[in-house]
Amino acid sequence: MKFYSVLFTLILSVTCDVNNLKKPTIAVTILIRNKAHTLPYFLSQFSRLNYPKNRISLWIRSDNNIDNSIDVLNTWLKKHNKEYHSIDLILDDKSEGFSDEKGIADWSNNRFSHVIKYREEALNYARRIWADYIFMLDADVFLTNVDTLNMLILKNHTVVSPLLKSDGMYSNFWAGMTNDYYYERTHKYKPILNREIQGCHEVPMIHSAVLIDLRKLDSDYLTYKPEKLSSYDGPTDDIITFALGANSSGVTLHVCNDEIYGFLPVPIEAHETLEVDVQQLINLKIDILGQQKALWLEDVMKKYVNYPDKDTLGMDKIFMINLERRPERRDRMINCFQELGIEVEITNAVDGKKLNESLLDNWNIKMMPEYADPYHKRPMKMGEIGCFLSHYIIWNKVIENNYEKVMVLEDDVRFEPYFRNKVNWIMKDEIERLKIPWDIIYLGRKRMQEQDEPFVDGSKYLVHAGYSYWTLGYILSKSGAEKLINAKPLDKLIPVDEYFPILFDRHPRTNWKNHFSNRNLIALSASPLLVYPTHYTGESGYISDTEESIIINNNQNIKYEL
Repeated sequence: MKFYSVLFTLILSVTCDVNNLKKPTIAVTILIRNKAHTLPYFLSQFSRLNYPKNRISLWIRSDNNIDNSIDVLNTWLKKHNKEYHSIDLILDDKSEGFSDEKGIADWSNNRFSHVIKYREEALNYARRIWADYIFMLDADVFLTNVDTLNMLILKNHTVVSPLLKSDGMYSNFWAGMTNDYYYERTHKYKPILNREIQGCHEVPMIHSAVLIDLRKLDSDYLTYKPEKLSSYDGPTDDIITFALGANSSGVTLHVCNDEIYGFLPVPIEAHETLEVDVQQLINLKIDILGQQKALWLEDVMKKYVNYPDKDTLGMDKIFMINLERRPERRDRMINCFQELGIEVEITNAVDGKKLNESLLDNWNIKMMPEYADPYHKRPMKMGEIGCFLSHYIIWNKVIENNYEKVMVLEDDVRFEPYFRNKVNWIMKDEIERLKIPWDIIYLGRKRMQEQDEPFVDGSKYLVHAGYSYWTLGYILSKSGAEKLINAKPLDKLIPVDEYFPILFDRHPRTNWKNHFSNRNLIALSASPLLVYPTHYTGESGYISDTEESIIINNNQNIKYEL
Protein backbone atom coordinates (compact mmCIF):
# COMPACT_ATOMS: atom_id res chain seq x y z
CA MET A 1 0.00 0.00 0.00
CA LYS A 2 2.89 2.33 0.78
CA PHE A 3 4.21 1.85 -2.78
CA TYR A 4 0.87 2.85 -4.32
CA SER A 5 0.59 5.83 -1.99
CA VAL A 6 4.01 7.07 -3.09
CA LEU A 7 3.12 6.46 -6.75
CA PHE A 8 -0.14 8.37 -6.41
CA THR A 9 1.69 11.27 -4.75
CA LEU A 10 4.22 11.31 -7.58
CA ILE A 11 1.51 11.30 -10.26
CA LEU A 12 -0.36 14.05 -8.44
CA SER A 13 2.75 16.18 -8.16
CA VAL A 14 3.55 15.75 -11.85
CA THR A 15 -0.04 16.68 -12.75
CA CYS A 16 0.13 19.76 -10.60
CA ASP A 17 3.46 20.72 -12.16
CA VAL A 18 1.97 20.37 -15.64
CA ASN A 19 -0.97 22.55 -14.67
CA ASN A 20 1.45 25.17 -13.36
CA LEU A 21 3.55 25.26 -16.52
CA LYS A 22 3.75 28.47 -18.50
CA LYS A 23 2.07 28.53 -21.90
CA PRO A 24 4.36 27.80 -24.87
CA THR A 25 5.93 30.84 -26.50
CA ILE A 26 4.55 31.82 -29.91
CA ALA A 27 6.02 34.04 -32.59
CA VAL A 28 3.12 35.54 -34.53
CA THR A 29 4.14 36.84 -37.95
CA ILE A 30 1.96 39.26 -39.89
CA LEU A 31 2.40 40.74 -43.38
CA ILE A 32 0.32 43.83 -44.13
CA ARG A 33 -0.29 45.51 -47.45
CA ASN A 34 -3.26 47.76 -48.30
CA LYS A 35 -5.43 46.50 -45.46
CA ALA A 36 -6.52 49.80 -43.89
CA HIS A 37 -10.17 49.01 -44.70
CA THR A 38 -10.13 45.75 -42.70
CA LEU A 39 -7.07 46.09 -40.44
CA PRO A 40 -8.98 47.63 -37.49
CA TYR A 41 -11.21 44.57 -37.36
CA PHE A 42 -8.33 42.12 -37.80
CA LEU A 43 -6.36 43.75 -34.98
CA SER A 44 -9.43 43.88 -32.74
CA GLN A 45 -10.05 40.16 -33.12
CA PHE A 46 -6.36 39.39 -32.70
CA SER A 47 -6.31 41.38 -29.44
CA ARG A 48 -9.18 39.25 -28.11
CA LEU A 49 -7.33 35.93 -28.43
CA ASN A 50 -7.38 34.09 -25.13
CA TYR A 51 -3.64 33.59 -24.87
CA PRO A 52 -1.11 35.33 -22.57
CA LYS A 53 0.25 38.26 -24.54
CA ASN A 54 3.54 38.14 -22.65
CA ARG A 55 4.10 34.69 -24.25
CA ILE A 56 3.66 36.15 -27.76
CA SER A 57 6.38 37.82 -29.82
CA LEU A 58 5.19 39.81 -32.83
CA TRP A 59 7.03 39.97 -36.16
CA ILE A 60 5.32 42.51 -38.42
CA ARG A 61 6.21 43.82 -41.89
CA SER A 62 4.29 46.34 -43.98
CA ASP A 63 5.28 47.94 -47.26
CA ASN A 64 4.07 48.91 -50.75
CA ASN A 65 0.88 50.46 -49.40
CA ILE A 66 -1.27 53.01 -51.18
CA ASP A 67 -3.59 53.40 -48.18
CA ASN A 68 -3.28 54.14 -44.46
CA SER A 69 -2.33 50.64 -43.31
CA ILE A 70 0.79 51.83 -41.49
CA ASP A 71 -1.11 54.62 -39.71
CA VAL A 72 -3.79 52.16 -38.55
CA LEU A 73 -1.14 49.72 -37.34
CA ASN A 74 0.79 52.44 -35.47
CA THR A 75 -2.42 53.56 -33.75
CA TRP A 76 -3.00 50.02 -32.52
CA LEU A 77 0.65 49.52 -31.50
CA LYS A 78 0.61 52.71 -29.47
CA LYS A 79 -2.15 51.17 -27.37
CA HIS A 80 -1.01 47.53 -27.21
CA ASN A 81 2.75 47.26 -27.89
CA LYS A 82 3.78 46.92 -24.23
CA GLU A 83 1.44 43.97 -23.71
CA TYR A 84 3.48 41.59 -25.89
CA HIS A 85 6.82 39.98 -25.04
CA SER A 86 8.57 41.67 -27.96
CA ILE A 87 7.86 43.25 -31.34
CA ASP A 88 10.12 43.02 -34.39
CA LEU A 89 8.74 45.71 -36.67
CA ILE A 90 9.67 47.10 -40.09
CA LEU A 91 7.29 49.59 -41.70
CA ASP A 92 8.25 50.93 -45.12
CA ASP A 93 6.16 53.92 -46.16
CA LYS A 94 8.30 54.75 -49.22
CA SER A 95 7.85 51.63 -51.37
CA GLU A 96 5.25 51.83 -54.14
CA GLY A 97 4.77 48.34 -55.51
CA PHE A 98 6.57 46.14 -58.03
CA SER A 99 7.42 46.88 -61.64
CA ASP A 100 5.74 43.72 -62.99
CA GLU A 101 2.42 43.95 -61.12
CA LYS A 102 -0.66 45.22 -62.93
CA GLY A 103 -2.53 46.48 -59.88
CA ILE A 104 -2.83 46.23 -56.11
CA ALA A 105 -4.51 42.80 -56.36
CA ASP A 106 -2.12 41.34 -58.93
CA TRP A 107 0.25 38.63 -57.72
CA SER A 108 3.28 39.03 -59.99
CA ASN A 109 6.51 36.99 -59.76
CA ASN A 110 8.32 39.84 -58.04
CA ARG A 111 5.56 40.17 -55.47
CA PHE A 112 5.59 36.42 -54.77
CA SER A 113 9.40 36.48 -54.42
CA HIS A 114 9.11 39.38 -51.98
CA VAL A 115 6.57 37.50 -49.83
CA ILE A 116 8.68 34.31 -49.96
CA LYS A 117 11.65 36.30 -48.65
CA TYR A 118 9.56 37.63 -45.79
CA ARG A 119 8.06 34.24 -44.93
CA GLU A 120 11.50 32.66 -44.70
CA GLU A 121 12.82 35.54 -42.60
CA ALA A 122 9.88 35.11 -40.22
CA LEU A 123 10.49 31.38 -39.92
CA ASN A 124 14.15 31.91 -39.15
CA TYR A 125 13.30 34.68 -36.68
CA ALA A 126 11.07 32.33 -34.69
CA ARG A 127 13.79 29.67 -34.67
CA ARG A 128 16.40 32.21 -33.62
CA ILE A 129 14.44 33.42 -30.59
CA TRP A 130 13.72 29.82 -29.56
CA ALA A 131 9.96 30.22 -29.91
CA ASP A 132 8.00 27.03 -29.26
CA TYR A 133 5.60 27.82 -32.08
CA ILE A 134 5.28 30.16 -35.02
CA PHE A 135 1.85 31.30 -36.16
CA MET A 136 1.93 32.55 -39.76
CA LEU A 137 -1.12 34.81 -39.83
CA ASP A 138 -2.38 36.87 -42.76
CA ALA A 139 -3.86 40.28 -42.02
CA ASP A 140 -7.20 39.42 -43.62
CA VAL A 141 -7.93 36.48 -41.29
CA PHE A 142 -10.62 37.14 -38.68
CA LEU A 143 -10.31 34.70 -35.78
CA THR A 144 -13.72 34.82 -34.15
CA ASN A 145 -12.90 31.96 -31.78
CA VAL A 146 -10.85 33.46 -28.96
CA ASP A 147 -9.43 30.04 -28.02
CA THR A 148 -8.02 29.29 -31.48
CA LEU A 149 -4.37 29.19 -30.38
CA ASN A 150 -5.05 27.00 -27.34
CA MET A 151 -7.09 24.56 -29.40
CA LEU A 152 -4.54 24.29 -32.21
CA ILE A 153 -1.70 23.63 -29.76
CA LEU A 154 -3.67 20.76 -28.24
CA LYS A 155 -3.91 19.08 -31.67
CA ASN A 156 -0.20 18.19 -31.31
CA HIS A 157 0.51 18.36 -35.06
CA THR A 158 3.73 19.73 -36.51
CA VAL A 159 1.72 21.91 -38.91
CA VAL A 160 -1.95 22.71 -38.38
CA SER A 161 -4.46 25.31 -39.53
CA PRO A 162 -7.97 26.26 -38.38
CA LEU A 163 -10.65 25.95 -41.05
CA LEU A 164 -11.68 29.45 -42.12
CA LYS A 165 -15.06 30.01 -43.73
CA SER A 166 -15.78 32.53 -46.46
CA ASP A 167 -18.46 33.49 -48.92
CA GLY A 168 -19.06 30.51 -51.19
CA MET A 169 -16.63 27.62 -51.56
CA TYR A 170 -13.36 29.40 -50.84
CA SER A 171 -11.31 28.49 -47.77
CA ASN A 172 -7.72 28.25 -46.52
CA PHE A 173 -7.00 24.66 -47.54
CA TRP A 174 -6.90 22.41 -50.59
CA ALA A 175 -8.14 18.83 -50.55
CA GLY A 176 -6.33 18.01 -53.78
CA MET A 177 -3.40 19.20 -55.89
CA THR A 178 -2.83 18.74 -59.62
CA ASN A 179 0.33 17.27 -61.12
CA ASP A 180 1.56 20.79 -61.82
CA TYR A 181 0.89 21.76 -58.19
CA TYR A 182 -2.27 23.82 -58.47
CA TYR A 183 -5.71 23.58 -56.84
CA GLU A 184 -7.83 20.54 -57.59
CA ARG A 185 -11.39 20.10 -56.30
CA THR A 186 -11.85 16.58 -54.92
CA HIS A 187 -14.73 14.74 -53.27
CA LYS A 188 -13.15 15.42 -49.87
CA TYR A 189 -13.36 19.19 -50.09
CA LYS A 190 -17.06 19.88 -49.44
CA PRO A 191 -17.44 17.51 -46.47
CA ILE A 192 -14.47 19.19 -44.78
CA LEU A 193 -15.57 22.72 -45.68
CA ASN A 194 -19.16 22.14 -44.56
CA ARG A 195 -18.01 20.34 -41.38
CA GLU A 196 -19.94 17.21 -42.26
CA ILE A 197 -16.96 15.22 -40.99
CA GLN A 198 -15.38 17.03 -38.06
CA GLY A 199 -11.85 16.74 -36.78
CA CYS A 200 -8.36 17.42 -38.11
CA HIS A 201 -7.86 16.34 -41.72
CA GLU A 202 -4.62 15.68 -43.56
CA VAL A 203 -4.60 17.85 -46.68
CA PRO A 204 -1.99 18.83 -49.31
CA MET A 205 -2.25 22.59 -48.73
CA ILE A 206 -3.05 25.07 -45.96
CA HIS A 207 -2.48 28.80 -45.83
CA SER A 208 -3.38 32.16 -44.22
CA ALA A 209 -3.34 30.90 -40.59
CA VAL A 210 -0.69 28.22 -40.06
CA LEU A 211 0.65 27.07 -36.69
CA ILE A 212 4.02 25.27 -36.73
CA ASP A 213 5.38 23.39 -33.71
CA LEU A 214 9.07 24.34 -33.77
CA ARG A 215 9.83 21.98 -30.88
CA LYS A 216 9.42 19.02 -33.20
CA LEU A 217 12.48 17.85 -35.11
CA ASP A 218 10.73 17.57 -38.47
CA SER A 219 9.88 21.28 -38.36
CA ASP A 220 13.56 21.95 -39.18
CA TYR A 221 12.92 20.76 -42.74
CA LEU A 222 10.19 23.32 -43.45
CA THR A 223 10.96 26.22 -45.77
CA TYR A 224 9.38 28.79 -48.07
CA LYS A 225 12.38 29.10 -50.38
CA PRO A 226 12.29 26.97 -53.56
CA GLU A 227 16.10 26.84 -53.81
CA LYS A 228 16.26 24.93 -50.52
CA LEU A 229 14.28 22.07 -52.06
CA SER A 230 15.95 19.54 -54.31
CA SER A 231 14.62 19.45 -57.88
CA TYR A 232 11.84 21.97 -57.21
CA ASP A 233 9.79 22.44 -60.38
CA GLY A 234 6.78 24.28 -58.98
CA PRO A 235 5.70 27.90 -59.45
CA THR A 236 7.00 30.95 -57.59
CA ASP A 237 4.44 30.79 -54.81
CA ASP A 238 5.03 30.80 -51.06
CA ILE A 239 2.22 28.45 -50.02
CA ILE A 240 2.94 25.93 -52.79
CA THR A 241 6.65 25.92 -51.95
CA PHE A 242 5.87 25.38 -48.28
CA ALA A 243 3.42 22.54 -49.07
CA LEU A 244 5.82 20.73 -51.41
CA GLY A 245 8.66 21.12 -48.94
CA ALA A 246 6.56 19.65 -46.16
CA ASN A 247 5.46 16.78 -48.38
CA SER A 248 8.99 15.92 -49.47
CA SER A 249 10.12 15.97 -45.82
CA GLY A 250 7.34 13.72 -44.59
CA VAL A 251 5.61 16.51 -42.65
CA THR A 252 1.84 16.25 -42.88
CA LEU A 253 -0.39 19.33 -43.07
CA HIS A 254 -3.69 19.38 -41.19
CA VAL A 255 -6.79 21.57 -41.28
CA CYS A 256 -9.16 21.36 -38.28
CA ASN A 257 -12.90 21.92 -38.53
CA ASP A 258 -13.95 20.63 -35.12
CA GLU A 259 -14.85 24.18 -34.09
CA ILE A 260 -15.92 27.41 -35.79
CA TYR A 261 -12.63 29.29 -35.84
CA GLY A 262 -13.06 32.30 -38.08
CA PHE A 263 -13.57 33.95 -41.44
CA LEU A 264 -11.43 34.56 -44.52
CA PRO A 265 -12.51 36.92 -47.32
CA VAL A 266 -12.47 35.66 -50.90
CA PRO A 267 -9.42 37.18 -52.65
CA ILE A 268 -10.30 40.06 -54.93
CA GLU A 269 -9.48 39.74 -58.60
CA ALA A 270 -6.73 41.77 -60.25
CA HIS A 271 -9.27 44.10 -61.88
CA GLU A 272 -11.33 44.66 -58.69
CA THR A 273 -11.05 47.40 -56.09
CA LEU A 274 -10.69 47.16 -52.32
CA GLU A 275 -14.38 48.13 -52.00
CA VAL A 276 -15.28 44.64 -53.20
CA ASP A 277 -13.28 43.20 -50.30
CA VAL A 278 -15.21 45.35 -47.82
CA GLN A 279 -18.60 44.07 -48.98
CA GLN A 280 -17.83 40.57 -47.72
CA LEU A 281 -17.38 41.65 -44.13
CA ILE A 282 -20.49 43.62 -43.14
CA ASN A 283 -21.78 41.33 -40.37
CA LEU A 284 -18.33 40.47 -39.06
CA LYS A 285 -17.35 44.12 -38.80
CA ILE A 286 -20.56 45.02 -37.00
CA ASP A 287 -20.12 42.13 -34.55
CA ILE A 288 -16.55 43.20 -33.84
CA LEU A 289 -17.62 46.80 -33.25
CA GLY A 290 -20.24 45.51 -30.82
CA GLN A 291 -17.63 43.51 -28.90
CA GLN A 292 -14.93 46.16 -28.82
CA LYS A 293 -15.30 49.38 -26.88
CA ALA A 294 -11.64 50.41 -27.26
CA LEU A 295 -11.00 54.08 -27.88
CA TRP A 296 -8.22 53.28 -30.33
CA LEU A 297 -10.73 51.52 -32.58
CA GLU A 298 -13.15 54.44 -32.46
CA ASP A 299 -10.31 56.82 -33.36
CA VAL A 300 -9.20 54.63 -36.26
CA MET A 301 -12.76 54.33 -37.59
CA LYS A 302 -13.14 58.10 -37.64
CA LYS A 303 -9.78 58.75 -39.29
CA TYR A 304 -9.18 55.95 -41.73
CA VAL A 305 -12.38 54.04 -42.52
CA ASN A 306 -14.39 55.46 -45.42
CA TYR A 307 -18.04 54.56 -45.93
CA PRO A 308 -19.80 54.44 -49.31
CA ASP A 309 -22.30 57.10 -50.35
CA LYS A 310 -25.83 56.07 -49.42
CA ASP A 311 -28.64 55.22 -51.82
CA THR A 312 -31.81 53.12 -51.82
CA LEU A 313 -30.58 50.32 -54.11
CA GLY A 314 -32.98 51.38 -56.84
CA MET A 315 -35.99 51.26 -54.49
CA ASP A 316 -38.33 54.17 -53.89
CA LYS A 317 -37.81 53.62 -50.19
CA ILE A 318 -36.18 51.18 -47.78
CA PHE A 319 -37.99 50.74 -44.46
CA MET A 320 -36.57 49.23 -41.28
CA ILE A 321 -39.03 48.22 -38.54
CA ASN A 322 -37.75 48.68 -34.99
CA LEU A 323 -39.29 48.71 -31.53
CA GLU A 324 -38.39 51.91 -29.68
CA ARG A 325 -37.47 49.81 -26.63
CA ARG A 326 -34.86 47.93 -28.69
CA PRO A 327 -32.25 50.69 -29.25
CA GLU A 328 -29.40 48.16 -29.35
CA ARG A 329 -30.95 46.54 -32.44
CA ARG A 330 -31.55 49.92 -34.03
CA ASP A 331 -27.94 50.98 -33.45
CA ARG A 332 -26.60 47.74 -34.91
CA MET A 333 -28.74 48.11 -38.02
CA ILE A 334 -27.73 51.75 -38.45
CA ASN A 335 -24.10 50.61 -38.43
CA CYS A 336 -24.95 47.96 -41.03
CA PHE A 337 -26.62 50.53 -43.26
CA GLN A 338 -23.59 52.80 -42.96
CA GLU A 339 -21.28 49.96 -43.99
CA LEU A 340 -23.57 48.98 -46.87
CA GLY A 341 -24.22 52.52 -48.06
CA ILE A 342 -28.01 52.20 -47.74
CA GLU A 343 -30.43 55.06 -47.08
CA VAL A 344 -33.16 53.76 -44.77
CA GLU A 345 -36.27 55.16 -43.12
CA ILE A 346 -36.70 53.77 -39.61
CA THR A 347 -40.31 52.94 -38.80
CA ASN A 348 -41.32 52.59 -35.17
CA ALA A 349 -42.95 49.20 -34.71
CA VAL A 350 -46.36 48.82 -33.12
CA ASP A 351 -45.41 47.51 -29.68
CA GLY A 352 -47.47 44.52 -28.61
CA LYS A 353 -46.81 45.38 -24.96
CA LYS A 354 -48.73 48.64 -25.43
CA LEU A 355 -51.71 47.13 -27.22
CA ASN A 356 -55.00 46.67 -25.39
CA GLU A 357 -58.65 45.95 -26.19
CA SER A 358 -59.43 49.61 -26.80
CA LEU A 359 -56.61 50.00 -29.32
CA LEU A 360 -57.65 46.82 -31.11
CA ASP A 361 -61.16 48.23 -31.36
CA ASN A 362 -59.74 51.44 -32.83
CA TRP A 363 -58.09 49.38 -35.54
CA ASN A 364 -61.35 47.46 -36.08
CA ILE A 365 -59.39 44.24 -35.69
CA LYS A 366 -61.18 40.90 -35.70
CA MET A 367 -59.42 37.59 -35.28
CA MET A 368 -59.78 34.69 -37.70
CA PRO A 369 -62.04 32.32 -35.73
CA GLU A 370 -60.27 29.12 -36.80
CA TYR A 371 -56.75 30.38 -36.16
CA ALA A 372 -54.55 28.58 -33.64
CA ASP A 373 -50.77 28.62 -33.62
CA PRO A 374 -49.68 25.43 -35.47
CA TYR A 375 -47.15 24.53 -32.78
CA HIS A 376 -48.54 25.87 -29.49
CA LYS A 377 -52.27 25.57 -30.34
CA ARG A 378 -52.95 29.05 -28.97
CA PRO A 379 -54.55 32.26 -30.28
CA MET A 380 -52.42 35.16 -31.52
CA LYS A 381 -50.19 37.05 -29.15
CA MET A 382 -50.22 40.81 -28.83
CA GLY A 383 -46.65 40.86 -30.15
CA GLU A 384 -47.79 39.08 -33.32
CA ILE A 385 -50.59 41.61 -33.74
CA GLY A 386 -48.10 44.45 -33.31
CA CYS A 387 -45.78 42.84 -35.87
CA PHE A 388 -48.61 42.54 -38.40
CA LEU A 389 -49.68 46.15 -37.89
CA SER A 390 -46.08 47.35 -38.29
CA HIS A 391 -45.94 45.79 -41.75
CA TYR A 392 -49.51 46.86 -42.52
CA ILE A 393 -48.59 50.53 -41.93
CA ILE A 394 -45.77 50.25 -44.46
CA TRP A 395 -48.04 48.63 -47.09
CA ASN A 396 -50.36 51.61 -46.74
CA LYS A 397 -47.45 54.01 -47.13
CA VAL A 398 -46.54 52.32 -50.42
CA ILE A 399 -50.04 52.96 -51.76
CA GLU A 400 -50.39 56.47 -50.33
CA ASN A 401 -47.04 57.60 -51.78
CA ASN A 402 -47.45 55.72 -55.06
CA TYR A 403 -44.15 53.87 -54.56
CA GLU A 404 -43.38 51.34 -57.30
CA LYS A 405 -41.14 49.17 -55.14
CA VAL A 406 -39.82 49.24 -51.59
CA MET A 407 -37.65 47.07 -49.39
CA VAL A 408 -38.84 46.12 -45.91
CA LEU A 409 -36.37 44.94 -43.26
CA GLU A 410 -36.85 43.93 -39.66
CA ASP A 411 -34.22 44.91 -37.08
CA ASP A 412 -32.68 41.50 -36.43
CA VAL A 413 -31.13 40.52 -39.76
CA ARG A 414 -27.65 39.58 -40.93
CA PHE A 415 -26.71 40.58 -44.44
CA GLU A 416 -25.06 38.10 -46.75
CA PRO A 417 -21.72 39.13 -48.35
CA TYR A 418 -22.15 41.28 -51.46
CA PHE A 419 -25.70 42.15 -50.41
CA ARG A 420 -25.78 45.30 -52.53
CA ASN A 421 -24.47 43.55 -55.62
CA LYS A 422 -26.91 40.65 -55.23
CA VAL A 423 -29.94 42.92 -54.84
CA ASN A 424 -28.93 44.88 -57.94
CA TRP A 425 -28.42 41.66 -59.87
CA ILE A 426 -31.84 40.33 -58.94
CA MET A 427 -33.70 43.55 -59.71
CA LYS A 428 -31.89 44.63 -62.87
CA ASP A 429 -30.41 41.54 -64.50
CA GLU A 430 -33.30 39.25 -63.60
CA ILE A 431 -36.57 41.11 -62.89
CA GLU A 432 -36.08 43.91 -65.42
CA ARG A 433 -34.15 42.07 -68.11
CA LEU A 434 -36.41 39.00 -68.09
CA LYS A 435 -39.56 41.08 -67.47
CA ILE A 436 -40.58 38.78 -64.62
CA PRO A 437 -43.98 39.54 -63.04
CA TRP A 438 -43.80 39.83 -59.26
CA ASP A 439 -45.49 41.29 -56.18
CA ILE A 440 -43.17 40.27 -53.38
CA ILE A 441 -39.62 38.90 -53.28
CA TYR A 442 -38.43 37.24 -50.09
CA LEU A 443 -34.86 38.22 -49.22
CA GLY A 444 -34.94 36.04 -46.10
CA ARG A 445 -37.38 33.40 -44.90
CA LYS A 446 -37.80 30.01 -43.28
CA ARG A 447 -38.88 27.38 -45.76
CA MET A 448 -41.60 25.32 -44.11
CA GLN A 449 -42.09 22.44 -46.55
CA GLU A 450 -39.85 20.43 -48.84
CA GLN A 451 -42.21 21.13 -51.70
CA ASP A 452 -41.02 21.90 -55.18
CA GLU A 453 -39.84 25.47 -55.61
CA PRO A 454 -38.87 25.75 -59.28
CA PHE A 455 -36.61 28.49 -60.55
CA VAL A 456 -38.30 31.28 -62.46
CA ASP A 457 -37.85 30.73 -66.19
CA GLY A 458 -34.48 32.09 -67.28
CA SER A 459 -33.47 33.10 -63.74
CA LYS A 460 -30.44 31.92 -61.77
CA TYR A 461 -31.34 33.47 -58.43
CA LEU A 462 -35.15 33.55 -58.13
CA VAL A 463 -37.54 30.73 -57.28
CA HIS A 464 -41.31 30.54 -56.91
CA ALA A 465 -41.78 30.69 -53.14
CA GLY A 466 -43.56 27.92 -51.29
CA TYR A 467 -45.03 27.92 -47.79
CA SER A 468 -42.64 30.10 -45.77
CA TYR A 469 -42.28 31.73 -42.37
CA TRP A 470 -40.57 34.99 -41.35
CA THR A 471 -40.85 38.49 -42.75
CA LEU A 472 -37.36 39.62 -41.81
CA GLY A 473 -36.65 40.99 -45.30
CA TYR A 474 -38.60 41.37 -48.56
CA ILE A 475 -39.08 43.62 -51.58
CA LEU A 476 -42.65 44.71 -52.22
CA SER A 477 -44.20 46.18 -55.37
CA LYS A 478 -47.07 48.64 -55.49
CA SER A 479 -49.35 45.92 -56.88
CA GLY A 480 -48.26 43.63 -54.06
CA ALA A 481 -49.12 46.25 -51.43
CA GLU A 482 -52.53 46.76 -53.01
CA LYS A 483 -53.27 43.04 -52.93
CA LEU A 484 -52.19 42.79 -49.28
CA ILE A 485 -54.40 45.73 -48.26
CA ASN A 486 -57.39 44.95 -50.48
CA ALA A 487 -57.72 41.48 -48.95
CA LYS A 488 -58.83 43.24 -45.72
CA PRO A 489 -56.63 41.22 -43.37
CA LEU A 490 -57.70 43.14 -40.24
CA ASP A 491 -61.16 41.59 -40.60
CA LYS A 492 -59.72 38.07 -40.05
CA LEU A 493 -56.29 38.63 -38.57
CA ILE A 494 -53.55 36.01 -38.47
CA PRO A 495 -49.74 36.37 -38.12
CA VAL A 496 -48.12 38.13 -41.04
CA ASP A 497 -45.89 35.22 -42.02
CA GLU A 498 -48.99 33.02 -42.30
CA TYR A 499 -50.79 35.73 -44.25
CA PHE A 500 -48.29 35.94 -47.09
CA PRO A 501 -48.45 32.23 -48.07
CA ILE A 502 -52.26 32.36 -47.97
CA LEU A 503 -52.33 35.23 -50.45
CA PHE A 504 -49.95 33.47 -52.86
CA ASP A 505 -51.99 30.27 -52.38
CA ARG A 506 -49.26 28.01 -51.05
CA HIS A 507 -50.58 27.67 -47.50
CA PRO A 508 -51.50 24.11 -46.41
CA ARG A 509 -54.57 25.18 -44.33
CA THR A 510 -57.55 25.26 -46.69
CA ASN A 511 -59.96 26.53 -44.03
CA TRP A 512 -57.72 29.54 -43.46
CA LYS A 513 -57.34 30.21 -47.17
CA ASN A 514 -61.10 30.21 -47.66
CA HIS A 515 -61.32 33.54 -45.83
CA PHE A 516 -59.48 35.19 -48.74
CA SER A 517 -61.00 34.78 -52.18
CA ASN A 518 -58.29 36.56 -54.19
CA ARG A 519 -55.12 34.57 -53.59
CA ASN A 520 -53.13 35.86 -56.54
CA LEU A 521 -50.09 37.46 -54.88
CA ILE A 522 -47.02 36.65 -57.02
CA ALA A 523 -44.34 35.60 -54.53
CA LEU A 524 -40.74 34.90 -55.45
CA SER A 525 -37.71 34.26 -53.28
CA ALA A 526 -34.02 34.95 -53.65
CA SER A 527 -32.09 31.68 -53.86
CA PRO A 528 -29.73 31.67 -52.08
CA LEU A 529 -31.21 34.05 -49.52
CA LEU A 530 -29.71 37.48 -48.92
CA VAL A 531 -30.57 37.98 -45.23
CA TYR A 532 -30.78 35.68 -42.23
CA PRO A 533 -31.76 36.18 -38.56
CA THR A 534 -29.05 37.42 -36.22
CA HIS A 535 -30.10 34.69 -33.75
CA TYR A 536 -32.12 31.52 -33.97
CA THR A 537 -34.52 30.19 -31.35
CA GLY A 538 -32.61 28.84 -28.35
CA GLU A 539 -29.32 30.55 -29.19
CA SER A 540 -27.60 32.82 -26.70
CA GLY A 541 -28.84 36.36 -27.31
CA TYR A 542 -32.11 35.28 -28.90
CA ILE A 543 -35.04 37.55 -28.03
CA SER A 544 -38.58 37.27 -29.38
CA ASP A 545 -40.83 40.22 -28.73
CA THR A 546 -43.77 38.27 -30.15
CA GLU A 547 -43.31 35.12 -28.09
CA GLU A 548 -42.75 37.07 -24.88
CA SER A 549 -46.00 39.02 -25.22
CA ILE A 550 -49.49 38.22 -23.94
CA ILE A 551 -52.10 36.34 -25.97
CA ILE A 552 -55.66 37.24 -26.79
CA ASN A 553 -58.61 34.88 -26.52
CA ASN A 554 -60.49 34.64 -29.81
CA ASN A 555 -63.90 34.24 -28.26
CA GLN A 556 -63.92 36.51 -25.23
CA ASN A 557 -61.20 39.00 -26.21
CA ILE A 558 -59.56 38.32 -22.82
CA LYS A 559 -55.81 38.58 -22.43
CA TYR A 560 -53.77 36.39 -20.14
CA GLU A 561 -50.13 35.60 -19.49
CA LEU A 562 -48.61 32.34 -20.72
